Amino acid sequence: MSRSFDVVVIGAGPAGYIAAIRASQHGMTVACIDEWQNRDGKNAFGGTCLNAGCIPSKALLESSELYHRAGHEFGKHGISANEVSMDIAKMQKRKASIVRQLTGGIAGLFKAAKVEGLTGHGKLLGGRKVEFTPSDGKVEVLDARYVILATGSTPIELKIAKFDGDRIVDSWGALDFDAVPETLGVVGAGVIGLELGSVWNRLGSKVVILEAMDDFLFMADRQLAKEAHKHLKGQGLDIRLGAAVTAAKVSGKKVKVDYKDKDGEQALEVDKLVVAVGRRPFTEGLFADDAGVQTDERGFIVVDEECRTGVKNVFAIGDCVRGPMLAHKGSEEGVMAADLIAGEVAEVNYGVIPSVIYTSPEIAWVGKTEEEVKASGTAYKTGSFPFAASGRAKAMEQTDGMVKIVSAQDDDEILGVHIIGPMAGELISEMVLAMEFQASTEDIQRTVHAHPSLAEAIHEAALAVDNRALNYPNK
Repeated sequence: MSRSFDVVVIGAGPAGYIAAIRASQHGMTVACIDEWQNRDGKNAFGGTCLNAGCIPSKALLESSELYHRAGHEFGKHGISANEVSMDIAKMQKRKASIVRQLTGGIAGLFKAAKVEGLTGHGKLLGGRKVEFTPSDGKVEVLDARYVILATGSTPIELKIAKFDGDRIVDSWGALDFDAVPETLGVVGAGVIGLELGSVWNRLGSKVVILEAMDDFLFMADRQLAKEAHKHLKGQGLDIRLGAAVTAAKVSGKKVKVDYKDKDGEQALEVDKLVVAVGRRPFTEGLFADDAGVQTDERGFIVVDEECRTGVKNVFAIGDCVRGPMLAHKGSEEGVMAADLIAGEVAEVNYGVIPSVIYTSPEIAWVGKTEEEVKASGTAYKTGSFPFAASGRAKAMEQTDGMVKIVSAQDDDEILGVHIIGPMAGELISEMVLAMEFQASTEDIQRTVHAHPSLAEAIHEAALAVDNRALNYPNK
């Protein structure tokens, strides 16, 4: 006799495990299936984000930034830090410890919420049945009133640069280097490429980033992207735009990379090559022939605005569906799906999902770019404020960057906010909340911000929209 659950979730990443816990909070019986295995062969919840993405990358970014600051910035504070060194093994051990704590924490959350966490492969069958195959191979079929698919994404592999797990690696491989490569090539100047490039650049590697597109950070506001490009290049990252890789081949202990740019055929030799050209939905083995779920031409599961598939009572959320591949977007879709299943009113406001790149300075934005607003024909106004004029930023020795706000000319509604600077990933939350409540620029202008604080830059940028900045010359 098969076991029955109100909800079966396939995938225990940020989308899936949150959906499972939320469904349980509604009093439903829930099982969450996940097949992730780490390099030691052990199963772990948390998906790519906790095991091989968001969390380990931030651990290395923090360690490498402290190392860089100790060698390049502490002297300005009067702190002598001669002969600073980095123990890579210890840095990696710290990263692994953080990952273990957080992935183990999910297992604890499941236990507390009475979610049955199952390790193994989940497959959707017809009639909302789920085939569960644990590591011992003993197949079990679960009955479900509702199914939520949350299987995430996986790195895109290039045919011309196949992963070998040693010299040519994906983002996970780049997080596990046991030594600093003398030279490092990165294919792709997106979020992943810039963050990983920053880590190893700070630790002493000569990093060359090859980006096929001519525009740097094409998805960001142009002013923000230009500012980011200037600062990252100033840190030593060799960012080559319009550089399309045509071949990559391991030769001894080197990787020979061929690429083409505006000047013709070029060649590059590096010790390691990280391919970070994006991610694709992970749906291998997810559907039986009679499951009925549709995917689009790029492999994403087709859903509506409420994350419902075309199959009754089957939802899909996170990286395996349309929209930005962001952990927080997937988590909110998980909450929405569980709430809808419970009969509540729920939605995700896709217009105010923040994006963050954890380089130094950090880069964050929410809403529309100035270019998007202009193209829409909407009359608009902008204001900006540099961190160079921020007392708190000066005290921190982190004055690179600025805050930019784009607002509607007619009703003053905030349409987009773009930040590059210290703690941008934290500062953006104020403006996400403001935009969620459709705040006006004046609302921010009349909101008291603590002094001295980095958040004052947001206040001043809002004032600058109407040429009222108090601590920086207006237009």
